[in-house]
Amino acid sequence: MTKCSSCGETFSRGDWDSLARHYYDSASKSDVSHVMWLNRYITKEKTRDEKELAELLERYFRLDNLSLEKWIRLKFIERFYGARPHPFVVALQQPTKETLLGYVLEHQHFLRQWVRSCSYIMAKTDRVDVTLYELDNINTEFGGFGPERPSHYELLLRMGESLGLNRKEILSTEPLPDTRYCLGAWDELAAREHWVETMAAMHGLELIADRTLTEDGAVMHYFDPSILRGDKVTEATKNFLREGYEADVGHSKEALELVEKYSSELGMIENVQATFLKSIDLFHTYLLARLQRAEMLTKATTR
Repeated sequence: MTKCSSCGETFSRGDWDSLARHYYDSASKSDVSHVMWLNRYITKEKTRDEKELAELLERYFRLDNLSLEKWIRLKFIERFYGARPHPFVVALQQPTKETLLGYVLEHQHFLRQWVRSCSYIMAKTDRVDVTLYELDNINTEFGGFGPERPSHYELLLRMGESLGLNRKEILSTEPLPDTRYCLGAWDELAAREHWVETMAAMHGLELIADRTLTEDGAVMHYFDPSILRGDKVTEATKNFLREGYEADVGHSKEALELVEKYSSELGMIENVQATFLKSIDLFHTYLLARLQRAEMLTKATTR
């Protein structure tokens, strides 16, 4: 089926005319979320009519000679690593203590929701390869594999401790409103949508730390790799950043290969595309919340 990325309303597969009519009607009523989506992804100019908008929508979602995995990578790069990289990515190139603490305090909540989202995938799927992938992913992100291979969650908490916050203080910090909103939206998405869509929505986000994105046009890495050398950040910070830098390439690629396989098999490519776009919009807002937390911490220390 074809789906609206803003509100989730569905239409027959490839029915770009109905989707265009839906967006056109919403825009004519000045519905903010639909107007913003059109401005962000399709065009900032008012189209002549629904037919023109249908053509633009079809062109945007059309894969042509691309794989679905490649389409997702390119759209992710456009959103976070294009001509105007996301402000958090810019800040993380040479991060301040406050930027890293903002990362810790908001991301701890994201990782807890991540486990819930992946659990929804496992609960809904009957595909063994997907279940095995998600089990490994949950252990990597949250459970860990013993003292020698702590989880990303544990490494995140250690980074926070190395920056001066004790664990109790970290864990008792409530998420900022934007983070809370995004977590709720991801939880609802995972509960409501097909498991293939949820895989694309959540594992597509792992592209943020995929260092191979520069091969497809990203203007920078998630952070400047040089900070993994020298003494600009703590050892615990290096351990956390290095883990994602090294692991997320394989993690996101394997997940997106599974998404490609089953979305094609189940005839859900357009649904997956729409849900993925919804998720990266949420991710954009969530990353800004990390910066907001950093700004709050900076103001608190300069009083």
